[in-house]
Amino acid sequence: MAGGGGAEGARPGGLLPAACRQPRERLMDRSPAPKCSGRAIFSRQLDPFYASIILFVGRAWDAITDPMVGFFISKTSWTRFGRLMPWIIFSTPFAVISYFLIWFVPDISRGQVMWYLVFYCIFQTLVTCFHVPYSALTMFISREQSERDSATAYRMTVEVLGTVLGTAIQGQIVGKVVTPCIESPIFIGKTNSSVAMEELNMTHDTGSLTDTRNAYMIAAGVIGGLYILCAVILSVGVREKRESSELQSDEPVSFFQGLKLVMNHGAYIKLIAGFLFTSLAFMLLEGNFALFCTYTLGFRNEFQNILLAIMLSATLTIPLWQWFLTRFGKKTAVYVGMSSAIPFLIMVAVLDSNLIITYIVAVAAGISVAAAFLLPWSMLPDVIDDFKLQHPNSHGHEAIFFSFYVFFTKFTSGVSLGISTLSLDFAGYQTRGCSQPSDVNFTLKMLVSAVPVTLILLGLLLFKLYPIDEEKRRKNKKALQDLREESNSSSESDNTELASIV
Repeated sequence: MAGGGGAEGARPGGLLPAACRQPRERLMDRSPAPKCSGRAIFSRQLDPFYASIILFVGRAWDAITDPMVGFFISKTSWTRFGRLMPWIIFSTPFAVISYFLIWFVPDISRGQVMWYLVFYCIFQTLVTCFHVPYSALTMFISREQSERDSATAYRMTVEVLGTVLGTAIQGQIVGKVVTPCIESPIFIGKTNSSVAMEELNMTHDTGSLTDTRNAYMIAAGVIGGLYILCAVILSVGVREKRESSELQSDEPVSFFQGLKLVMNHGAYIKLIAGFLFTSLAFMLLEGNFALFCTYTLGFRNEFQNILLAIMLSATLTIPLWQWFLTRFGKKTAVYVGMSSAIPFLIMVAVLDSNLIITYIVAVAAGISVAAAFLLPWSMLPDVIDDFKLQHPNSHGHEAIFFSFYVFFTKFTSGVSLGISTLSLDFAGYQTRGCSQPSDVNFTLKMLVSAVPVTLILLGLLLFKLYPIDEEKRRKNKKALQDLREESNSSSESDNTELASIV
């Protein structure tokens, strides 16, 4: 989520995805392992109902801030740093402070809900002020489609690598604090399960809570420092090119007119619709795979390595997908990349528990995850180019396109979280349980196999409607070049005429 805008070398910023994702996931953590559980803080301080309220309000606030930030960016005047870079530079220190305060446990008896709600919403807003201009940088570094595709490939490669690194940092620091699991109510009696939880919390070393708080704050400080480092590298290593994105045209339209133009663009709507389903599929897989490995497959001590295999596989295969889409086209890459995970997802749910097969499925899933990371951001600039050709007298909408794309990504993440939480609660999931009921194991199989496969197939059907293929891309590229040449020649003739009059 954080990082540079191209192949200029400012790529370490991919660390932020893990940093930004942690508060959201840890508020209602379902982590099955005895370590890395942010729930140790919130279970002692906040009722789960209030934690859910914080998440819901944060999502609703995101729905407002994403398009509004995109609009304000489109209205921002150019400076010597560019149009987008000032947003990134000035939002970074405040985002780091708010991120740290999310993990700080205030020593107050009342007002904790408001504390976390306020700083969570502030953090979401500041991350939006970073993420939207950072994502839109792709349109401001080059006019060439091939260079934009290459920049996107570099960006996504290091974003995934940064996710791995950020998760490892958080896990290593917080993982030193051990939280014991609870025996299944099958053995202790369902009516006594809450009593067992209470006894465990009372008999557990009271110093463990303090250690957990300190561990999360240390992890937040380290990740915040990396956030600042990446923002500095980005601001120093990337330069915006004003002429890369704008054609000479009339004044920009108003927010609501621009919003109507963007949301009525057919190619954009079809691209978003297709990736909503495929992104939801992979988010469900990613969000529940650890629980699936721990409880359904019985690999409690291996699930972290399996997740690492997924992310490393995704990191290493993004360059492969970049070559593939250059060679065979982006729509073909979508069909091949998304569908390649289907047989492996079916295999892991149908076959008996086997560690080797699980690792094979993890690697195959990582290959498809790489395609899911790369292709949406690679195809979005093509949609914006198509929009410019259809509306040559309307400009400055790049940030609005990207802001809504960011919003729909966050929306999909929220839907995934809601589906997983409600499904597992309905099935009888036992928080911190050493084992789970059979209904939970069946639900986990559905969440990592049947549901993602269905969503991928629906997404691929929607992509059949996406109108921009390779031939269309080449035509748009030539038409844009002709339009720019015509605009430049017109400007030169005007200057010549003015000089002759003078």
